[in-house]
Amino acid sequence: MPRFTIVIAAYRVQGYLSACLDSVLTQSYPDLEVVAVDDRSPDHCGAIIDAYAARDSRVVPVHQPVNSGPGQARNAGVERAGGDYLLFLDGDDTLAPGTLQGLADRLALCRDPEILYFNHVRTYWSERRAPSLFGELLASAGTDVFSVVERPEFLRLFAMSSNRVYRRDFYTRHGFAFSEGIYEDALLSYKTMLTARRIACVDLVGLEYRQRRVGASTGSPGEKHFIIFQQYTRLFDFLDDRPHLDPLRPLLFERAVSHFLFCLDRTSRVATADRPRFFAQAAEWYRAHLPAGFTPPVEGRWRFEALAAGSFLRYREHELAVRAAAGARKLRRTVRPPLAARAKQGLYRLHRRRPVDPQLAVYSAYWGRGVLCNPGAIYHKARELAPEIHGVWAVKKSEVETLPEGVDYVVTGTRDFYRAVARAKYLINNVNFPNEVVKRPGTVHLQTFHGTPLKCMGLDQQRYPAAAGGMSFGNLLKRIDRWDFALSSNPHSSQIWERVYPAAYRLLEYGYPRNDVFFTATEEDIRRIREELGIPAGNTALLYAPTLRDYQKGFTPRLDLERLSRELGPETTLLVRAHYSYRPQDDLARLQEAGLVIDVSRHRSVEELCLAADALITDYSSMMFDYALLDRPVVIYADDWDIYRSSRGVYFDLLSGSPGETPGAVARTERELVEVFREGRWRDADATALRTAFRARFCRFDDGHAAERVVRALMLGQDIELPLAPTPQTRPLADSAPAGPRGGVLTAE
Repeated sequence: MPRFTIVIAAYRVQGYLSACLDSVLTQSYPDLEVVAVDDRSPDHCGAIIDAYAARDSRVVPVHQPVNSGPGQARNAGVERAGGDYLLFLDGDDTLAPGTLQGLADRLALCRDPEILYFNHVRTYWSERRAPSLFGELLASAGTDVFSVVERPEFLRLFAMSSNRVYRRDFYTRHGFAFSEGIYEDALLSYKTMLTARRIACVDLVGLEYRQRRVGASTGSPGEKHFIIFQQYTRLFDFLDDRPHLDPLRPLLFERAVSHFLFCLDRTSRVATADRPRFFAQAAEWYRAHLPAGFTPPVEGRWRFEALAAGSFLRYREHELAVRAAAGARKLRRTVRPPLAARAKQGLYRLHRRRPVDPQLAVYSAYWGRGVLCNPGAIYHKARELAPEIHGVWAVKKSEVETLPEGVDYVVTGTRDFYRAVARAKYLINNVNFPNEVVKRPGTVHLQTFHGTPLKCMGLDQQRYPAAAGGMSFGNLLKRIDRWDFALSSNPHSSQIWERVYPAAYRLLEYGYPRNDVFFTATEEDIRRIREELGIPAGNTALLYAPTLRDYQKGFTPRLDLERLSRELGPETTLLVRAHYSYRPQDDLARLQEAGLVIDVSRHRSVEELCLAADALITDYSSMMFDYALLDRPVVIYADDWDIYRSSRGVYFDLLSGSPGETPGAVARTERELVEVFREGRWRDADATALRTAFRARFCRFDDGHAAERVVRALMLGQDIELPLAPTPQTRPLADSAPAGPRGGVLTAE
């Protein structure tokens, strides 16, 4: 029998669940089991749990037949528990290292109390950590064992489910269970505390209590919050049957009313239109349960008095006075924007008063670089399936000449641009529209993204100043709040996007529209592209595509390209693509003139380059995830992995050699890279096996119909049925393999 059973309830926490499970399974104290309950989550929580269970026998997976809420999920977990003590975790929380060892030590010292409380820290999406208010109270208990009748001040401990462990025989003997609906943890917290005769505490900060920006069960307003009155009514019904607890009624009454007022003051829980009704129910509950001789607390006394009088008007008058004073202080700190900015904002506001045009879509890609990437593929598919939707591209002035014939456009920052974004029903981008763009009711904002994340993105960049580059994370949050939908091309991306871009958008696991061409291009198309690029017939084309380095300025090839070209021989053509953020390179132009490389840095279509190449050489570029769809060799050249990982941060170890992490052969030096091709390791059985596992993980949603799914769902309002496991199309290599440094053809051993 394990010492601890950790019950983890999981619903819509795919971006956090792995961290939660890892924090438990890597504890130094090993005597545990994890009962992980998938509460019929519509995302990948169930698959994550099953994957952990397959790797670690201590994980017991439970799949609820229907979504029933966190309380019922925890109850289902208790039914499968076998440990001496129960610890409940939400799937987005984590345990600090050493927590279970610290709890085990205190349990032994206190001779197995019925409940042991420990401390927590709130961790925020902004990387801020806030200690709890209860450290001194917990420390004051020392090693004493007591009941709350003896120490009633402990009723002020945060009433949640995860900052304590319960002795399982105590929990089950008294028939404790979570009730339905939210605020179920408060009810159970008080009932168990009031029942226990042996309570102990330890001032161990063991729980990392995540404060998500969106997604918490209590984080959206609605009728569900009115159940709080039922939960506390059940608590006072519980007291009615236990007259020996009557001395505790005033304190419990104060805790209940404070909880009501906490909810009332937060629009994330009680919508503005619902406040009078919520207040009225709180006042009714107040009158029905008011203990004799109750005295309101000094701090916030006016709130209790307004409730006692049943006067929402009185409450609002005092509340507005407090807010007015705070608003005046803020106004004094406000700096007026420049005159030109105010004029632009005025023009934009004027256009927003006009009706939304239901047949206008504004597209943009890579900060106005043209008809590219996922927005470009959606644009072309919309012209085919929804020709009534007029597509307009927002582009920089410098890119106008590059636009295909017949494409309508507006130049970013101009009057036409603000007129278009003010009135368009659809705004589709693979980055973000400017901060001043407003999300109008009735419009649809789609964030398509432009890659699968290996490097840290979004809010995770807060930990890497070089990567953040002075980014305003406050403005980032304002931009993502405009999104209605966001695209994902694999479960890994889904888990990352929801965590690092926390907002109320809906994630569409449709695949990347830009990759549709990998499934639709014909062999004739590929021959044409290779001819246009100047790849000699019969040559093997290698595409070298390194990514941006945040820690250095300008493009510095990590390879001696002239030497590499000569080593590979004349039957190999080396295509070189610098990151689009870099300016044209004179050295690449010189090498191209010498016939040693083909500089494709300014080629308009990355997808065409992938189709033309027989293998990809890259470092940390997200191109590897798209290229894997072609089932052609990927070679990783990572001479600065340690620097890149520490300066930018990564989500997995690309060089580990583990299936699902490394896409093929790996080289850390230029010499190793040449040997990878000389010895045939770039496409041998080991490389093929790694590529197969990589594709299984990262090529899940692409099948050639991503753009169609987007257009049908967003513009035509159709229900979309997704393939369960699309099989990426395989594109064969060229007829010959790369030549060796002395002109001999390299073959796999």
